[in-house]
Amino acid sequence: MARKSSLLKQTLATILVLLVVYALLNTFLSPANSSSSSSSSLPKSTSKLETTFPFTYANSASIESGFSRENANNFPGKSVLKVYLYELPKRFTHGVIEHHSIARGRRPADDVALLQYPGHQHMAEWYLYKDLTRPDPDRVGSPAIRVSDPDEADLFYVPFFSSLSLIVNTARPAGSSSGPDQARVMYSDEENQEALVEWLEEQEYWKRNNGRDHVIVAQDPNALYRVIDKIKNSVLLVSDFGRLRSDQASLIKDVIVPYSHRINTYTGDVGVGNRKTLLFFMGARYRKEGGKIRDLLFQLLENEEDVIVRHGTQSRENRRAASQGMHTSKFCLNPAGDTPSACRLFDSIVSLCVPVIISDSIELPFEDVIDYRKIAIFIDSTSALKPGFLVSMLRGLTTLRIMEYQRELKEVKHYFQYEEPNGTVNEIWHQVSQKLPLIKLMINREKRLVKRELTEPDCSCLCTNQTGILTSL
Repeated sequence: MARKSSLLKQTLATILVLLVVYALLNTFLSPANSSSSSSSSLPKSTSKLETTFPFTYANSASIESGFSRENANNFPGKSVLKVYLYELPKRFTHGVIEHHSIARGRRPADDVALLQYPGHQHMAEWYLYKDLTRPDPDRVGSPAIRVSDPDEADLFYVPFFSSLSLIVNTARPAGSSSGPDQARVMYSDEENQEALVEWLEEQEYWKRNNGRDHVIVAQDPNALYRVIDKIKNSVLLVSDFGRLRSDQASLIKDVIVPYSHRINTYTGDVGVGNRKTLLFFMGARYRKEGGKIRDLLFQLLENEEDVIVRHGTQSRENRRAASQGMHTSKFCLNPAGDTPSACRLFDSIVSLCVPVIISDSIELPFEDVIDYRKIAIFIDSTSALKPGFLVSMLRGLTTLRIMEYQRELKEVKHYFQYEEPNGTVNEIWHQVSQKLPLIKLMINREKRLVKRELTEPDCSCLCTNQTGILTSL
């Protein structure tokens, strides 16, 4: 009897062990259950991440899955930047275009829709405004959407044409030609700057966060110079920091945007067969500040064989000559101007003419997505001014190496073309969207800080155009 009881216990134990093993095998080796469980939990996780980190999730997801940011944009449900476009008084937008026309003796169009924004090198303000005012069906795929309710907005866009206003011809009688259609109107950019700030300071949403969640274009180095301290909390879209103090603008808070290229885009393929000139430059020889190096480079290069350096200002004829020169040259010289950057760099890029950058303090747009070492040659000012150094170095580069530069230029040139559907405008909105977490941080931080009198500008621990992070006061 005892023996039977022992056998029964052993049998039961064996059966129990087999059941446990079967259960384990069924759990870990069943592909259907594993796949179903994984796929059903993924949308919940994704939704939570998108809600918590709306402007960083898409980028991190694309990195984890091995896709580029452009491919990430194709995923449905991706969060986009919600922008409220201020309806500014006409004097700050189309009124500036009208004054620009009148100042040049032309009668502006009576219909605002027919007004043509004049071409110049700081046109980001026009292209961004034009983008936000397009019909919604034409904006499919844009990183930013326009919202009509300001309470839904992440950021507020201020569409003042500040760079155009600067070149209207300050405080000069406009429409100097005689005739009944030519009113003599005085235009002052400084007055418009002051009026803009007065208007903004009356707006509920500006006062709410001291303008921190506002986006303002100040692309010309002198744009908004009179009121820059009153708008410095905002996200500024600038060409460089050449005339801005470290407490006014920084890489952390603001966005570097490209100049508008002023010559025709090169449509040919890579190669050097039709590029007989080694090095080309056409522009103003005499500049102020860091641009003084131009005259010294002229003296070194003007007698070099297969090098063309010409003095020239902005004109239709000179732009044609510059297009021809850049399209038939292997390298294009890009020295500093009055500020570290100049539009010539972006002309070079769309010409597939390898930029040779001689500007020790230059800041460049979109450096998180573009490695400029692959598309340009950087030479410090001291080395560039050594007799024979520059041309010897360029002549030493092989045809294969030049073509490598050209291929890279061709890959990225859409980032510098404002009229491309997925070009400069979209990338600017990408860059602006990346500022949102910092904007929220600064808004919340500012609300809880104890107000105190400061004896020097407060950089809020985060602003410096030297790319570092300052220690808190």
